[in-house]
Amino acid sequence: MSKELAKTYNPADIEDRTYQKWLDKKYFHAEVDRSKKPFTIVMPPPNITGKLHMGHALDNTMQDILIRFKRMQGYEALWVPGTDHASISTEVKVTNALKDEGIDKHELGREGFLKRTWEWKKEYGGTITSQLKKIGSSCDWDRERFTMDEGCSNAVQEVFIKLYEKGLIYKGSRIINWCPVCNTSISDAEVEHEEQAGHFWHINYPVVGEDRCVEIATTRPETLLGDSALAVNPKDERYTDLVGKEVKLPLTDRTIPIIADEYVDMEFGTGVVKITPAHDPNDFEVGKRHNLPEINILNDDATIKVEGKYKGMDRYEARKAMVADLEAEGLLVRVEDHVHNVGTHDRCKTTVEPMIKQQWFVKMEDLIKPAVEGVKNGDIQLIPASMDKTFYNWTDNIKDWCISRQLWWGHRIPAYYCDECGEMVVSKDEVCTCPKCGGHMTQDPDTLDTWFSSALWPFSTLGWPEKTEELDYFYPTNVLVTGYDIIFFWVIRMIFSGYEQMGKKPFDKVLFHGLVRDSQGRKMSKSLGNGVDPLEVIEKYGADALRYTLITGNAPGNDMRYYDERVEASRNFANKVWNASRFIMMNDPDNKVKATDEIPANLTSADKWILSKLNNLVTEVTDNLEKYEMGIAVDKINNFLWEEFCDWYIEMVKPRLYNDEDTTKVAAIWTLKKVLIDALKLLHPYMPFITEEIFCNIQDEEESIMISSWPVYDEKFNFADEEKAIEAIKVAVRNIRNLRAEMNVAPSRKAAVYVVSEDAWVRDTFANANAFFATLAYASEVHIQEDKTGISEDAVSTVIPDAVIYIPFAELVDIDKEIERLSKEEKKLNGEIARCNGMLNNEKFVSKAPESKINEEKEKLAKYSAMLEQVKERLASLQK
Repeated sequence: MSKELAKTYNPADIEDRTYQKWLDKKYFHAEVDRSKKPFTIVMPPPNITGKLHMGHALDNTMQDILIRFKRMQGYEALWVPGTDHASISTEVKVTNALKDEGIDKHELGREGFLKRTWEWKKEYGGTITSQLKKIGSSCDWDRERFTMDEGCSNAVQEVFIKLYEKGLIYKGSRIINWCPVCNTSISDAEVEHEEQAGHFWHINYPVVGEDRCVEIATTRPETLLGDSALAVNPKDERYTDLVGKEVKLPLTDRTIPIIADEYVDMEFGTGVVKITPAHDPNDFEVGKRHNLPEINILNDDATIKVEGKYKGMDRYEARKAMVADLEAEGLLVRVEDHVHNVGTHDRCKTTVEPMIKQQWFVKMEDLIKPAVEGVKNGDIQLIPASMDKTFYNWTDNIKDWCISRQLWWGHRIPAYYCDECGEMVVSKDEVCTCPKCGGHMTQDPDTLDTWFSSALWPFSTLGWPEKTEELDYFYPTNVLVTGYDIIFFWVIRMIFSGYEQMGKKPFDKVLFHGLVRDSQGRKMSKSLGNGVDPLEVIEKYGADALRYTLITGNAPGNDMRYYDERVEASRNFANKVWNASRFIMMNDPDNKVKATDEIPANLTSADKWILSKLNNLVTEVTDNLEKYEMGIAVDKINNFLWEEFCDWYIEMVKPRLYNDEDTTKVAAIWTLKKVLIDALKLLHPYMPFITEEIFCNIQDEEESIMISSWPVYDEKFNFADEEKAIEAIKVAVRNIRNLRAEMNVAPSRKAAVYVVSEDAWVRDTFANANAFFATLAYASEVHIQEDKTGISEDAVSTVIPDAVIYIPFAELVDIDKEIERLSKEEKKLNGEIARCNGMLNNEKFVSKAPESKINEEKEKLAKYSAMLEQVKERLASLQK
């Protein structure tokens, strides 16, 4: 049946139609099939608040490449998609939407707010899902999950109660990171430290009963309202006599003690530090050791809560007022500029406040041990290996994880408190009556950290805590693909959760990728306005071009730069493949020759060469993909298709295709189709849409490239001798073309070519390739001989291994015209040299011109002089 491709490749005509076909045919769906090996990936669940950005595009393209590759290899390949409820982000979005309507969330109440949030999720939560489909994500949408669906919620409650019953979850007052804008605690991993310009304020604290002061330096003078002591190092002889005495706390009517503690660095500042247990994690530990009071000076919105002049002021407003008052009282010694690291909330960029709060925590000391051991013993492999160091740096310094959030949207903590006696009960089921006194029970208002639920993602998505067939078959998963920026948030938590809940690792490997940066290497951000919308790129160039761009040159863990020019190059590659495919189909319009036919008996050396090259490519690409070297693999596919197949092999076979009398024409068509189809299969994971369209038109026996078999190395296509022979021909052709280019010989001017070699193998090689060698070398005729007999003295030559190629000079160049052209060039160059010399010998120019301009003229003079020498040499040789 006659089939043909459109004249031009238009992604918009293909992509949506093709994706819908895949969905209709259920190609992405995976089932438990004990006859096959499973291969599983769980998608890092994007937030329901989000839309597709370049990081998502890269992340999901990498996962799609792996899942398509494994599916074609015959695995039961499952890619589980899903979205995250993103408690803080979503609550902020909905709260702001309500504000626009003039509604305060507290007016709605918790239930009313949650109802609105679920409505918001229903309206906007699918945005990113539909966008992921636009880039060709072949995940099993029948198994799509949400971190707050019923199954995931059951898993969260199960884990919370199990860890609580084991004593690994507890509630207590600890220093936590507090975001005064989002009004919630956040974990250490959600705090970004950034350098900020600030100050050191040196303040005198008067010693009680003595006419002297103790000087301290602080970056946060407003926190002195919460000071419980001053501390010195017990070995610091400067202050030995002060230990045990008291100082008057400036701006207050309190006195506080001077204590000795090893924590104090004698070399830093004045060697005296203020201890504020409620607002600094290190001070908190000092305070515990010395039984110091913990005085919280801030409200949740970071206004001052301490009675007095500063009450109700914002923290920074209070700072200004207090510094002015200290100066007025003569207690401000001096102010120094100081650049220091400040913790900010990664979501809203607000400076966080360390504050003592009653929160829920997970004890990490025992939980983290199996995770560390799993990476150390190779049970889990991090790619690239350099991520091991980052992993250990964090696990070695791990603190208990604060898991409670002062939010309404999220998994509510399953703890209930008696309104009468304060009894606490942790239960999966709602508890209304106190088991101790019979009083009314109220559920804890806090929700769990978003990462608590996503830590369970590899097994909760497969049905845990139920013992499902899917869980037994698809877990542990094979590889997690994620950005290196969320190793702490998510990866480590999944690892220790997998070992704790399943007794097994959650995945075999973690493949970390870098960030997609702009062309200047900057992180893409709203504030810089340098973000690139992947959907706009897809609309302009197609999803395949975007995918191809994101993977080309990509190495695990490395950032990449985005340029429009790179996407254009990817589209040009797609056009090249499309046009080559059209050319092949046009030469067999009725599809009489099929790649599935028996191998023709009369394959030529060129056919065997390209088949052998493809055979080796299959081995290399498969090996690269097994090692997650996607960037290396795609580079090899590109080089093969663009250079070896399109630029060389197709040009080699054209004389046979255009000659119906050539007995090897069918062999040429069979080879073209065989090589193209297998190369398309290698390309398919990267460019799924264009490869599907071509495959389904050129290979009418199979309905989709997606479910075709991945190519494998075949010993019968190992043609090492033919590879060697054709590579020799290619060297000769390149040398001849370079020689002609140097002499400005147009391709249309044909000339005799003499191949001279004493080696019989070389002579046979060129004789066998004569049909296409003559075409590629722009030869009017080809002579293959053992010596230089009959070759004119003026012939130009080029050397290749074991042979010399000669071309009569007179056949390449019209000597009279070339002498005329070179004479004009000589005159022009002499003029330029005279101009340069005139400027460089002019004292006024040399004394007044910038050095860069003088150097520029010197460089021009050197260049023109070298060009003149070449022109003179050519003229001399022509005028003999």
